[in-house]
This record gives sequence, structure tokens and C-alpha cells, in this order.
Amino acid sequence: MLSFDHALDTVRETLAAAHIQPEKETVPIGKAFGRVLADDVTADRNYPPFNRSIRDGFALRANDVATTTVALRLRGEVRAGGQFAGTVGTGECVAIMTGAPLPAGADAVVMVEYTESLGEKVNVQRSVRAGENVVAQGSEARIGACVLPRGCRLGAGELGLLAAVGQSHVPVFVRPVVAILPTGDEIVPVEQPPAWFQIRNSNTISLAAQVSAAGGIPRCLAIAPDQPDLLRASIQQGLGADLLLLSGGVSAGKYDFVEQVLAELGAEFYFQSVALRPGKPLVFGRVAGKFFFGLPGNPVSTFVTFALFARPAIATLSGAAFPTPGFLRARLGQPLRPPTGLTAFVPARLQQLSGEPVVHPVRWQGSGDLVGVAAADCFIVLRPEQAGPIEGDWVEVMMKEQ
Repeated sequence: MLSFDHALDTVRETLAAAHIQPEKETVPIGKAFGRVLADDVTADRNYPPFNRSIRDGFALRANDVATTTVALRLRGEVRAGGQFAGTVGTGECVAIMTGAPLPAGADAVVMVEYTESLGEKVNVQRSVRAGENVVAQGSEARIGACVLPRGCRLGAGELGLLAAVGQSHVPVFVRPVVAILPTGDEIVPVEQPPAWFQIRNSNTISLAAQVSAAGGIPRCLAIAPDQPDLLRASIQQGLGADLLLLSGGVSAGKYDFVEQVLAELGAEFYFQSVALRPGKPLVFGRVAGKFFFGLPGNPVSTFVTFALFARPAIATLSGAAFPTPGFLRARLGQPLRPPTGLTAFVPARLQQLSGEPVVHPVRWQGSGDLVGVAAADCFIVLRPEQAGPIEGDWVEVMMKEQ
């Protein structure tokens, strides 16, 4: 049984050694949100392309206002989208708006709040330094400089930058197809009324949402029963995807056949158990050239192990770098039972109290309790070496992916 950190390193190193090279495609910028950039994007010109004012005020020569309350002659006005044709000389100024280009001859902008307009004169009531309230031409990016690197995921800010540099069509990596195979005789489709001893197939729904959020294309397969021959056929169908996720059937029970069938198909197992709660019976391997995760069947275990292991794997298959799960820190709002040799992830809610982040566990009944995990917005992370955490202790927190 591997520790959590060792298991995560194993996934990272195994995927890196595989030298995955996803194919590329070009999409309109309006369809590029969430995709992974396939080529570096460079600046098509200097940014900003001119010395840009960042305040409403007056463009002037800084040397002219070395002392306070100086009267300057007003030469005109320049607004965003316009230009001033002349040159600002000694003892002169030009009214300027935020975003407008700095007129020739001027080297600073004094904010309008520190001036008094008197017809053709402007009294400047404070001094400014050269470059004050001005963003210099090319200070954000020089023409030809890389502004977005290959492998970055495109969010709203990145799309805005692509638009700014004129990238109407974007080279991206093809999204990986992720097969989702739920297993177990106790599972029935969501639309089917379950018998008292059955449960609905919630894992496929939550995993499909998680796969989509991670940048993959979910391919949901039919429920595989606990019968080796039928399970084998379902696994072989799932291996047509770029990654296979199985839920359930990976424990040591009499009817848990997933690992047996995978072994019969020639699978190489990198690990088959992780010191994790929830999520101890977790399997990672490769068969027929495709990677797979055997996730625990309990819904919360499935949710957590996907977030920790499968999500970064999908990022790698998407052409991005392997992202290490990000943990925040917060004060513990109440004492918790210390971990017993496992890294524990406890559903919780985070709030701000007296200027500090404080986290409280939610009421839940273990790894099958979806009501509890739905009430949470994060997970408290308890390390096995952590002595009984008490109220007020700093603890690690993993935000819940939405």
C-alpha cells in the first residue's frame, strides 16, 4: 500500500515516462474556453502599442511641475481612441482621458483631482515624476514575445489576451476521451426505480461532470455486472477511449473481479492500494497501451480519488503539465479524531472569521454519504503524522471542484 504522496508521484512519473503527445486542432476563439493551448502565442505588436495614460488628468512635462501650484497653458484634449497631433512644449499641457495615448513631448500625467482649470490655463497643485500615471509602450509585452505558452489551460483571462493579440482561431490539443465504466450488481440506472437492496448509478453522473470539468470528453458505458465474462467485454469496450475509469469492484470482496479481469487482459499495475481515507482500494495501471484507474465504488471515495489522481492524469492527456493538487491552510473550527496511518479527506465548509479562514467538518456518515459531501465546499486534509488536531490548529484544505 502506497502513501498518498508516493501514489501521486507514481502517477506523475508514469505519465511523464509515456511521453504523451496529443493531436492538435484549431478552433474559433469562442470555443476555446477550457482547452489546452497547443502552440506558443506571441505578441503581434508592442503592448501597450503606445505610452498609455492610466488616469483622467493632464499630460505634461514632469520638469514643469517640480514645484506645486504651477500654471500651464492648455493646448487641447486627447481621449481613448484618439490622438493629439501636436507636441507638448515647456509650460504646456493637454487634457487626457484614461486609455488615451500620451502626446509627444509629455512624459507624465497629473490626475485631474490635483488640478484647477481656469479657461486656457490649468493650475497644477502637486508635482509628478516622469512616467507617473503612464504605462510605457511595450512594457507589458514586446512584439514577438511569448505571451501564452504551449500547454496552458485557457480561462477567461487567457481568452481575453488571445483576443487582444488578434488570435481569432486558436491551436489547441484534442480533448481526451475518457470511458466511464460503473460496475456492480447493486447498481441500477438513474431512471430506474431501485429495489430496496439496490442503489442508483450516481458515480457515472458525477464522474462525467468531473471529466468534463477536467477537460476530457466523457464516454459513459453501461453498468457492468459482477460477472467476469461480461465485465471483460465492457473493459475491452472502454479501452477504445484514451483513459478508462472503472468504479467499484476493486476491493477484496468475493465478487470484486475488476483486477482479476484486468490481469487476465495483461494489465501492468503500478499500485493497487493507497493509504487514503476515503479511497484506499485505488488501482492505477496500463493495459493494451491505455491507462486506467480502478476507483472505489463508494460515491465519496470515487469523487475524492478522481480529484486527486484522475483529474491531473486527464490534464496530462490534454497536453497540459501534471497539476499537483493545491492545498490551502485554515484554522480548524473543532477537534478531529487523528488519522490512523492514512491521509484523510474530511468534507467540510470554509468560512472567514475575525480575518482568518476557519474550516468546520460537515455532518456525514462516511464514504457513501453524498448528502454530506454535497453540503461541503472543501475537504480537510489530515496527514498520518499529524497528532490529534485540536480546535485552532492550522490544517490543510483542498477546495471541492465544482
